[in-house]
Amino acid sequence: MAELVSDHVLKRLREWGVEKVFSYAGDGINGLLAAWDRAGDRPRFVQARHEELAAFEAVGYAKFSGRVGVCAATSGPGAIHLLNGLYDAKLDHVPVVAIVGQTARSAIGGSYQQEVDLHSLYKDVAADYVQTVTVPQQLPNVLDRAMRTAIARRTVTAVIIPGDVQEQPYEPPAHEFKMVPSSLGLSGTRMVPPADELRRAAEVLNDGSRVAMLVGQGARDAAAEVREVADVLGAGVAKALLGKDVLSDELPYVTGASGLLGTRPSYELMRDCDTLLVVGSSFPYSQFLPQLDQARAVQIDIDPTFIGMRYPFEVNLLGDARATLRELLPMLRRKEDRSWRESVEEGVRRWWTVMERRAGVDAEPINPERVFHELDPLLPDDAILTSDSGSAANWYARHLRIRGRMRGSLSGTLATMGPGLPYATGAKFAHPDRPVLALVGDGAMQMNGINELITIAHYWREWADPRLVVAVLNNGDLNQVTWELRAMGGAPQFLPSQRLPDFGYAAFADCVGLTGRKVDDPAEITGAWRWALDADRPCILEFVTDPAVPPIPPRADFDQVEKVTSALLKGDPEAWSVVREGVKAKVQEFLPER
Repeated sequence: MAELVSDHVLKRLREWGVEKVFSYAGDGINGLLAAWDRAGDRPRFVQARHEELAAFEAVGYAKFSGRVGVCAATSGPGAIHLLNGLYDAKLDHVPVVAIVGQTARSAIGGSYQQEVDLHSLYKDVAADYVQTVTVPQQLPNVLDRAMRTAIARRTVTAVIIPGDVQEQPYEPPAHEFKMVPSSLGLSGTRMVPPADELRRAAEVLNDGSRVAMLVGQGARDAAAEVREVADVLGAGVAKALLGKDVLSDELPYVTGASGLLGTRPSYELMRDCDTLLVVGSSFPYSQFLPQLDQARAVQIDIDPTFIGMRYPFEVNLLGDARATLRELLPMLRRKEDRSWRESVEEGVRRWWTVMERRAGVDAEPINPERVFHELDPLLPDDAILTSDSGSAANWYARHLRIRGRMRGSLSGTLATMGPGLPYATGAKFAHPDRPVLALVGDGAMQMNGINELITIAHYWREWADPRLVVAVLNNGDLNQVTWELRAMGGAPQFLPSQRLPDFGYAAFADCVGLTGRKVDDPAEITGAWRWALDADRPCILEFVTDPAVPPIPPRADFDQVEKVTSALLKGDPEAWSVVREGVKAKVQEFLPER
């Protein structure tokens, strides 16, 4: 049988080293589905329950494997469903290629069934590269450029293939006019700024006496260099949330996450520093950086479109984080006065004492902070953590300490609900021999997490390490939004929008062949975690938590306090429990150390 365009698509993906494609079937990709059968399911077709979940699975796979994530969808509604996951990839700078079907060329423009203007639909999310394959000879160049662009620019690209083109005999581009041959492969590179710019940066950093560093996911391959620079400069190091797994939290000068979901010592680090070095981060919250006239600042980033953003940097270094820091290090002078570093480390020690006390505050029935605090010492050193958006992200950011080979991520920039579980699925396909924990709220579970459990139940027997633990905070409330209504909008809790219907998450796990356990007694938390981490299959821990425990930011400003007070006075139905739990949590920061 002659090789068809659809056959060559899969062959080309295999040649690029693609091993998994996350997808859901539809007649707009029937040609590809038939080719998958002929190819012996290579690359592997991983069936999601919904195209949005397929896109999130591809993002999770890419984040935790370091490779390109690939997803596929049918024309029309399937292509539309991919968008939320693709925007998550774009905004978090994750390489993902979407392969999308389209109606037959003869019907385009005729208002045919499921016909959507995919170029217009994808022109933003795949702005760096979106193309339609209209003739077979066009295919290799389009697919190769989509792969290279996604890798090089760490972004989303899209390849649109009409259904009739998928079923045409494949013809390679000829050595002729208006043909575009192509080739495979892309080598890595280490971009380094000019020496005179490095010397300018070193001068700024050497002149400072209170140096703060902020590192993001762009510094992940430069962890050793970050540690060495921090040691030379006597600096404290805060982490953007997407860079949570860049450095171990066992290092005494690592202050943890920064920003709205961050820690008190990270806030104090930025408040009190006189010099700032940002490495591999496009951290968006400028209010959590030093005052604009407070610190001299240097930025290192590999993306020229994100250089110089967020803060008036004195020196902007365009380059690979690891290579740039290696060139910069010999130019830096060791700071002999370590008083700044000692004050940072003291703040970190105090913070972990506060976290322990906050986790120990009684709640009704369970304090969600205690759930995460008791997980922390039990985490395997090779665990992969995913979190969903919502109040669970606060506790993930503040209570869980990265160490060993741990990895962790969440929807950092889009902050969409729903990726926690499909990220975990993608992580298991990337690392089937490592334990994965998904930390999610009941809102995210009801949005799409329940469906993802069906996918997990379908595939888990293939994984060398079957452990995938899903922790659900069941508080019956869209808790983060409730807090934002109170703290940022000055409005009371609106029950019709915030209260969630009751659902048995642990019981549902049993229905699909997994295992589950409901926990409503604080004394059972540690035992439940141990049980889940020893399980022989994926399991769901349903923790019944108190919605009145507020995710207090590291510094609640006067405006937020005023608006919360206003919301409570307007008749918030949870008014007094919020006051009670908020005061109990906040007071832990002011108690003398035992």
